[in-house]
Amino acid sequence: MAKAEQAESAGYRLIVVGGHTRSIGKTQLVCDLIAALPEAGFVAGKITQFGHGVCAQNGEFCGCEPDDHTSAFNWESDSASGTDSARFLAAGAVRSFWLRTKQGYLAEGMPLLRKSLIQIRAANSSDGHVNLIVESNSLLQFLKPSLYLVVLDPHKQDFKPTAQSILDRADAFVLRGNLQQNATPWPQVSPKLLQSKPAFLQEESQPLPLPLLDLVRSVVSKSPASRI
Repeated sequence: MAKAEQAESAGYRLIVVGGHTRSIGKTQLVCDLIAALPEAGFVAGKITQFGHGVCAQNGEFCGCEPDDHTSAFNWESDSASGTDSARFLAAGAVRSFWLRTKQGYLAEGMPLLRKSLIQIRAANSSDGHVNLIVESNSLLQFLKPSLYLVVLDPHKQDFKPTAQSILDRADAFVLRGNLQQNATPWPQVSPKLLQSKPAFLQEESQPLPLPLLDLVRSVVSKSPASRI
């Protein structure tokens, strides 16, 4: 089989990092995992969906129609550019990308992501397999990852409906603070759901818990299973 065909047919070891709201350390968790597992050779990325009226090309109001400029994809080239994708490079990712779409148009951005990843795999001189780590919740609308980690901060009351709708798909939670027993800070979230999954406490600026690191290491040692 030609290398390009192998790349298109092979699966990914895909880790998705999500969370219930903004500014709870999702990007930092991705960086921590990349830095802790250099042998994984992660390709890392972030998916951003901009709100109403914002252009996916530049993240600003450009006057485009709702179905214009729906998505944009860029490989990061500068680890000091200040973007989250630059932070991934600085942490040790072999490649890093940023996929931007208008709200509700992620389906239009998926072909851009798929084509770019196939090119990366085709250029891989070994087995064409890629260890991929992506910061996103919305990606779960389209695929099943090898591992879905959800960051939860009990100090933040906001819980996005989109995050709540897929919370039961989490494989494990990464907590930025202790949860009270048999209770949650979010009335709409069942304590039983939170108690039914593995949970790892990693407060801000703390190192990765070893059991969490072992979990991720086990995922990148298995056969690729995720399709994009």
